[in-house]
Amino acid sequence: MGEVEEVKLLMTGLSPFAGRIIWALKLKGVEFESVEEDLTNKSDLLLQSNPVRQKIPVLIHNGKPVSESLVIMEYIDEVWNQTCPLLPADPHQRALTRFWAKFVDEKAFASMWSALQMRGKEGGEAALEEAHENLRILEKELEGKQFFGGESIGLVDVTFGSFAKLLDVLDEVMGSDKKMIDEDKFPLMGKWKEQLSELAVVKSCLPPVDKLAAAVQARRNESAAA
Repeated sequence: MGEVEEVKLLMTGLSPFAGRIIWALKLKGVEFESVEEDLTNKSDLLLQSNPVRQKIPVLIHNGKPVSESLVIMEYIDEVWNQTCPLLPADPHQRALTRFWAKFVDEKAFASMWSALQMRGKEGGEAALEEAHENLRILEKELEGKQFFGGESIGLVDVTFGSFAKLLDVLDEVMGSDKKMIDEDKFPLMGKWKEQLSELAVVKSCLPPVDKLAAAVQARRNESAAA
């Protein structure tokens, strides 16, 4: 009998950064305990596990914490490397994959979130155009591919997918006729989202729409009252 592994994920259920870790663990078939954190009253476990950033997600594997979602996903890929590789074996392709994952986080995700926050405000159209420019770059990267990882889901798909799958709900909640990922403008991205939706792991990971909508609306109300 092998040693029983203890895997905990400190998270919040509506965080796309935590969501991507859940996707990665489930793709690998890793059993884990999810620990829901109240970020207004952070637990001692979170503060001890991530004393520098004090943020979720944090993966605790056999008592050893790992923080920052991209770092966690690479750790998961290295530790549980027998199933569903998230990074390619070729060193150059691995470097390119890391580049695009960072692009998603530092450019695409940031610009889309800014555009969502700016909707209906001065500068909102400019913010949306910046987001669309980053999406055009990602659209081009999908040319000739089923997934960003090629024929199978990989690190970039997981990195971006956990946020992209929430965008339709966010569009609806925020009451705009301008979708962030418009399938007419980004047909490859639209097809990619559909293919993600067919994966059993993805279906099991998406938060309830009504819960997500309520959380987004509550956040908007808080911002308006501030």
